[in-house]
Amino acid sequence: MIDKQHIGKILPGFSTVAEAGRLRFFAKAIGETNPIYFDEAAARDAGHPNLPLPPTFLFSLELEQPDKRWRDEIGIQVARILHGEQSFTYHRLAYAGDVLRFECRIADIYDKKGGALDFVVRETRVTNQHGEHVADLRSVLVQRNG
Repeated sequence: MIDKQHIGKILPGFSTVAEAGRLRFFAKAIGETNPIYFDEAAARDAGHPNLPLPPTFLFSLELEQPDKRWRDEIGIQVARILHGEQSFTYHRLAYAGDVLRFECRIADIYDKKGGALDFVVRETRVTNQHGEHVADLRSVLVQRNG
């Protein structure tokens, strides 16, 4: 059982670059056909300064958090987790070349089914290289116990 004392824990923040080639690959993988996600000229013609990030791309960047020790510290067993939920609240667009900062914290921990399942809610604030608020991410990890 994951101890609720970890609610409020600040996780190691990190920064990463939204690289254009990865944006194109991601857009193709999710079946996106809008040319603004593949062609810089099409993006500029649509009023964007560069390729915009596809809607759920921030989740894949968040997975790259280099310091994952927090999972061990709070008792998460990677072999027993499932991705339970993901939500995004966008405040502005992010673009290829942006340096994005991810600041995360444990927002909640609760259990269900008499402790057979633990839920860890993580909230992440994403800002760009100008300090502008890009998005808020919320994810829920589910750990099977026993």
